[in-house]
Amino acid sequence: AMEKIYMSMILLLVAISCALAKDAGKETKETTTKPKLPQTLSRGWGDQLIWTQTYEEALFRSKNSNKPLMIIHHLDDCPHSQALKKAFAEHKEVQKLAEKFILLNLVYETTDKNLSPDGQYVPRILFIDPSLTVRADITGRYSNRLYAYEPSDISLLYSNMQKALKLLKTEL
Repeated sequence: AMEKIYMSMILLLVAISCALAKDAGKETKETTTKPKLPQTLSRGWGDQLIWTQTYEEALFRSKNSNKPLMIIHHLDDCPHSQALKKAFAEHKEVQKLAEKFILLNLVYETTDKNLSPDGQYVPRILFIDPSLTVRADITGRYSNRLYAYEPSDISLLYSNMQKALKLLKTEL
């Protein structure tokens, strides 16, 4: 019985020291560099970009900043999502242009049916304008999955991002 108590004490100490180390690490980071969102929000789609946490927050920020919203639906264990993520993160122009958007990447579906006009597949990318209208007219090249992009479609995605920004100037 003594051994058991001893073991649980050690585990407790380990847990406490981990928690403390986490907090200590946080402090030094924030004071030395400008505050940055935890990298987990980017999920690898662009660590230096600012990502929103929820669909609701993204809509609110799009409306208030008058910037279009780009939503990327993907899954961690989907090879197509992984391949597109790599292409997206490594494309300098895409990353630069993405700064003009409110950004959200989701690994789960929202209850908003407007975000799955032709089904809930991944990866898929949709644009929403600041009037909070889903731009179902900005599509990729596949007729069976209108909002899907392959890594080879990254330049099409780039021009669709430009299109989403242009619509802003002409329509709103």
